[in-house]
Amino acid sequence: GGLRMRMPKNPSAMMLLSPRPSNPRSSSQRRLTILRNPHMSRQNRSFSQKDELEETPEYVEKVVHINRCAKVVKGGRRFSFAALVVVGNQKGEVGVGYGKAKEVPEAVRKATENAKSKMIRVHLKENRTIHHDTVGRFGAGKVILRTASPGTGIIAGGPMRALFESLGIKDVVAKSTGTSNPHNMLKATLNAFKISESPKSVAAKRSKKINEINNKQN
Repeated sequence: GGLRMRMPKNPSAMMLLSPRPSNPRSSSQRRLTILRNPHMSRQNRSFSQKDELEETPEYVEKVVHINRCAKVVKGGRRFSFAALVVVGNQKGEVGVGYGKAKEVPEAVRKATENAKSKMIRVHLKENRTIHHDTVGRFGAGKVILRTASPGTGIIAGGPMRALFESLGIKDVVAKSTGTSNPHNMLKATLNAFKISESPKSVAAKRSKKINEINNKQN
């Protein structure tokens, strides 16, 4: 007299009707294991990102000049661009790079990579100015750099200002007495930096103490 349930003949239908086996690990246990995993926690993830940022030095990139060149062909004109870029870490390292491409962003990227591969180290006095007055030359370019007292600021124009800011110089007086070509101006400024020497390097060459060199300068 009771109701009978008809069972389906298809075995796949039997699998659908059968209850699912209970998972021994509940959702709360799974959540705990995720939190215990150091690679999944947000705090450790933020720490790893900070470590990566600290490992890679930050560079300041300044585009000094972009030149457009037109080539006349049968169908019209084809333009190409050349970029002059200054790259520095504002801690005494700087480089000048040059790059050419069909588009401006690609030319700037090439120039930036070229500048990073040619970076030089410049000794700064108190991390704000150069140690002594110097004159740099390259081709028709000639620049005069003079050390300055605190609070003077960067008294320079055009490409030289971008170079000083990328280098980390805060007080300097500079004057260009040669060509106004930005390429030659920057290379003349780099030449002036290479000529300049710190009291430590001079004392090492002359086998004297740094105090003796500083006293003679004063």
